[in-house]
Amino acid sequence: MSIYSTTPLALGNVRTYPLSSRKSKVSVADFAKPAAAKISFAGFLDSLPNFLAAENLRELLAAMQGARKGKKTILWGIGGHVIKVGLGPVLIGLMERGYISGIAMNGAALIHDFEIAVAGNTSEDVDASLGEGKFGMARETGEQVNGIARDAARSRIGYGEAAGRFLCSSGAKARHTESSVLAAAYLHRIPVTVHVAIGSDIPHMHPAADGAALGEATYRDFLLFSALVKSMQPGGVYLNWGSAVLLPEVFLKAVSVARNLGVALRPITTANFDFIQHYRALQNVVKRPTLPDGKLRGEQSRGYAFTGHHELLMPLLAAALAAGWPRSAKKKK
Repeated sequence: MSIYSTTPLALGNVRTYPLSSRKSKVSVADFAKPAAAKISFAGFLDSLPNFLAAENLRELLAAMQGARKGKKTILWGIGGHVIKVGLGPVLIGLMERGYISGIAMNGAALIHDFEIAVAGNTSEDVDASLGEGKFGMARETGEQVNGIARDAARSRIGYGEAAGRFLCSSGAKARHTESSVLAAAYLHRIPVTVHVAIGSDIPHMHPAADGAALGEATYRDFLLFSALVKSMQPGGVYLNWGSAVLLPEVFLKAVSVARNLGVALRPITTANFDFIQHYRALQNVVKRPTLPDGKLRGEQSRGYAFTGHHELLMPLLAAALAAGWPRSAKKKK
């Protein structure tokens, strides 16, 4: 006999309903399919389940395919890690296929791409060199990357354009431009903007550093990037890869400028790809720019977050685009 005064509830009078009458979120129609022994890549993608990230990937790629077909702006923001893990050739392939209208880089991406183009290697061992005061002190990188900033200021062009022009010139003696995003974009006349925070990149430690030139070159690129973001109206796409703070902040400001000038930037599609979904990228890329507009009739903006390794996700995305996937939008019932 229980000592409690409260009697356990009896469930005899609980109301139920037929399972067949309930609307469910999961259906076998959306389940994954087992992979065949000799499945094609498009067949593999078709075999994915239609849930969560797989469903989001379909939707993002459909937006990118639609943007390319409709000649809408597709912008890419890339951090230094994207270059360091060897994805330059993948980006170059996407340029050639028409899936890149412009690229925004942080300072690290500029440095790594420059070193790849000139020397064929990049990314020093910081732990081994910091103790001796040698970290970031490679002569050619300091002199030439700072020289590019001065050239940009003199020529009244942006940092990214000046970098591409230099790497494609005979004076650069760049032997690996076939792997350089900056060089390829310059040859394809695809705008590249470079956004630096002075003091955050190794060339800023060198005697050749010129704060005024750096500021002018990167500010001109902010204005150019703002124009590119403005051109996303309507139906454009922005992808942020591996920049947790700087490029998400720059993108948000460019969105604000465009809307201040009377451009709605709706509908647009945004996505963030990174190992960890950081606050600023989630807020400034995925959520805030795509908030629903109650006055807008029809399609609304969408933002997506994909968590994983760049060296896996970017080739996967590029191969899916090359395969023309998805062939048709698969809708959940």
